[in-house]
Amino acid sequence: MRNIVRLEDEGRFSLDLDYFIHHCEGVDYGVTDEGHPTLAPLYSGKLVELFGEPRKRGAELTERDMDLAFSMQARFEEVYFHILRHLHAVTGSDALCVAGGVSLNSVANGKLFQQTGFKRFYAHPAATDDGTAFGAAYFVHHLTLGAPRGKPIHHGYFGNEYSDDEVALALARHGLLDGAQKLDEDALCEATAKEVAKGHVVGWFQGRMEWGPRALGARSIVAHPGFPGMKDILNARIKHREWFRPFAPSILEERIGDYFAETHPSPFMMLVYRTRPEGRDDISATDHVDHTGRLQSVNREDAPRYYKLIAAFERETGIPVILNTSFNENEPIVCTPDEAIDCYLRTKMDALAIGSYLVVKGPA
Repeated sequence: MRNIVRLEDEGRFSLDLDYFIHHCEGVDYGVTDEGHPTLAPLYSGKLVELFGEPRKRGAELTERDMDLAFSMQARFEEVYFHILRHLHAVTGSDALCVAGGVSLNSVANGKLFQQTGFKRFYAHPAATDDGTAFGAAYFVHHLTLGAPRGKPIHHGYFGNEYSDDEVALALARHGLLDGAQKLDEDALCEATAKEVAKGHVVGWFQGRMEWGPRALGARSIVAHPGFPGMKDILNARIKHREWFRPFAPSILEERIGDYFAETHPSPFMMLVYRTRPEGRDDISATDHVDHTGRLQSVNREDAPRYYKLIAAFERETGIPVILNTSFNENEPIVCTPDEAIDCYLRTKMDALAIGSYLVVKGPA
């Protein structure tokens, strides 16, 4: 990997282009008959000679595949920190702001406080191509047009929102309205927390949808982070994901240091921290195999209803953390009430908290 991606002076890096073809043959996109996008290889035969034939999609993960993934991550971190150390040296700033797909590498982000001189970190909630486009527009807005700076973005809740009337109509369309409880915010959070404390899996559909690739407590499935076997339960009943993929802990911001080795807030789930040994049993379903967690810190100001839910769960269990995964089943994250209800009905979710309504499935 170090021969393929090389470090250069002044925080730069270069690729050995003998291993790649994208720069000379272009990028060949296509679509299958089923509508799935395809992407032709961007690498040359020299890469195959070095590492062997590529793994087929869906094939068993071998030790070689794991070793390659580990080596690529390790080399990525070396290059990333090489760039960041140079950036810190030439700016003298202790604050780092990142966007683009690379900034979604939350494992590397969580290590930068030890590996570089930066003490503060910010990533845009939609830190892929849409976040980069936002940055370009913001650049023009300020530096070309001279407009004043707006307020910093501390949350990602900029998507669609639906009123209780719209939620009620959707529940009625699916025959669920008569069995639904309509509750005020405090009662909804208390009732949902009690369901989660029992080990039940709950769809949580609230407020404006998140902007970006992470479910941040608006279009989420929530569960008990320390319930025995919860990771396997979620995968068997709803998510059907690869065994090695972890679930995320959403934690009250002021309690980060009780469960993690770092305390810098992570509102957009962009940082992976080491877990503290004394708290691992409480969050066993979100503690990864290497004792890390890709946490979301939740504060009262930016996510008030989600904060209330986690606080209510802490009152039930003593744990200020809730397991959070995206509200979907091998599909895009649900956006509308009808999509949320469809997902709830066709999976083995136990309950659905949607707007002010709580729906709970019977024993069957």
